[in-house]
Order: sequence, then C-alpha cells, then structure tokens
Amino acid sequence: MSIAFVFPGQGSQVVGMGKALADQFPVARAVFDEVDAALGEKLSAIMWDGPIETLTLTANTQPALMAASLATLRVLEAEAGLDLARDAAFVAGHSLGEYSALAAAGSLSIADTARLLRQRGTAMQAATPVGTGAMAAILGLDFDKVAAVAAEAAQGEVCDIANDNAPGQVVVSGNAAAVERACEIAKREGASRAILLTVSAPFHCRLITSAADAMREALAGVEVHAPRVPLVANVTAAPVSAPDEIRSLLVRQVTSTVRWRESVAFMAEQGVTRLVEVGTGKVLAGLTKRIARQVAAVSIGAPEDVAAFAAAPAQA
Repeated sequence: MSIAFVFPGQGSQVVGMGKALADQFPVARAVFDEVDAALGEKLSAIMWDGPIETLTLTANTQPALMAASLATLRVLEAEAGLDLARDAAFVAGHSLGEYSALAAAGSLSIADTARLLRQRGTAMQAATPVGTGAMAAILGLDFDKVAAVAAEAAQGEVCDIANDNAPGQVVVSGNAAAVERACEIAKREGASRAILLTVSAPFHCRLITSAADAMREALAGVEVHAPRVPLVANVTAAPVSAPDEIRSLLVRQVTSTVRWRESVAFMAEQGVTRLVEVGTGKVLAGLTKRIARQVAAVSIGAPEDVAAFAAAPAQA
C-alpha cells in the first residue's frame, strides 16, 4: 500500500477547528502555541471562538488552516505512530496547503510557515483593490473547454484558470467583468453551473503579481530544507525536493493554476492507493473520489479520526 498525505486550502476553515485536538493532546496544543508565538497574537483564539468574519480574513485563514493541519499531524505521530519519511510516498497541499505539506515534511519550520502564510495572505489581499477582481467555479465542463471560455471572456482583461480541482470542476480568476463574462459563456457552452465565489481577492491569476514579488522576498529570508518526502507541486503536478526549486515554485504558485486534478492523478499513476487528508474539512478527499476512484481517501481532523487511523495504521 502506497500512501500520500495531503493538506487542505482556503475554504475549509470553520470556527472551532482543532480545538478538540488541542484540549485532548498536548502535542496539538504545542503547535497552536508555537503559531501564536510566531505571529505575536492569539490566532488560536480566533480559530476556536471566532467570529467567522475574522477567521475568514485571508491573512488569518492561511496560517490557521496550516496550524490545524500540523496539530493533526503531530497527534497522528504521537498516537498512531505515523512517520512520514517511512509511511508516505508523497505529500501535497492545495494552494496554501502546499506550505502545510512542506512543514509536515520538515522543509519549513512551523514558525516560519506561519509567518510566511500571514505575509502571503496579507500580500494576496493587498494586490488588488476590493471589488475589482473575482473568482468563479465552472462546473460540468472539462479543463480545455474552460480554458477556451476564459480566453474568449478576457477581452483584453485577465481571466485565468486558478484551480483545476477535478473533472468538471474548474475555477477561473481575474477582473470582475471578465469573470462574469466567463460565467455567461460557460453556461452557453453547456456548463451545469457557473458560480461566483465569495472571495476577498482574485487568487492564482496575473492580477496579483505583486503578491508573488512579496513572497519571493519573504522566502529568500527563511531556511528551506529538502523535504523528507517528495512534494507534488501545485505548479507542475510533479515531485520536487530541491530547496531552491521549492522556493521558485512557491513564488510561481501565487499567480499560477493549482493543478490539483493532475497532481492526484500523478500520485495514483505512481501507485498511491490511499490518500489521507490532514486537517480541517473533507474537500480533498471528496475531490479524490472524482479524480481517481481507485484511491481510498480519508480525512483526519478530530480525535475520533485519529483513533480510526491508529486502528488501521499507515504501514499496515
């Protein structure tokens, strides 16, 4: 059995995430304390008590989701005997989850990851004036069709593919008017739905190049180690281990398509038969069932999930 461990991205956040783990397991509490110390504020209090409007601010959401994922991972290590270097074939993460994956694999420290994600969230939010950008999920059309829709909709503006999540689930991002045009064109071309997303900025498109520049500078100031487990990168949908290449891909990731469908397909082709989503929510496990049905997917984010995993450990 070959296993991949994957880490969720923005949209999975909920008030209360990680609290049950922190209450029950000191190793989880230690992660939240480390993140709070790195940021110089009680992010954990926002995570556990809300309000949701504060938690969903991009600068909070990104380090919060990482904290929940790494706390979960530490509990898996302590209670289920997980050893990523021994048990995992690959790690991967959706957008900000790529940072969580790198922290999990020892490429980045948790403190550095928290600070990087705070900077990333702030820079992405500041890259465009509020209301000028938009994102939309196009359902029921394949990637190539949505690419054609985005090209037609651009009309001199930006309309890029932000996320290739699964067959029939592609997200576009760019100038608000161009994204709205893409929704109308997609419906005309047979999309089952075209849904404008509630987001604070147009992520993963050329409009936020200034955020990529900010991350280039931020990443230059932190130590990046070779991960203990190869990372399947969002930008290339291929494994990477060299620290300089990891830095470069994290910068490119800000404005590039998250190639999640291809990443999961690649891991399946490499013999992965089990995918474990670590942290809040079940989005990635759900997408896996649409991308590679032969891969068994499970989500772990609560004490009972850890107990179930411990009963069927990774090395079994």
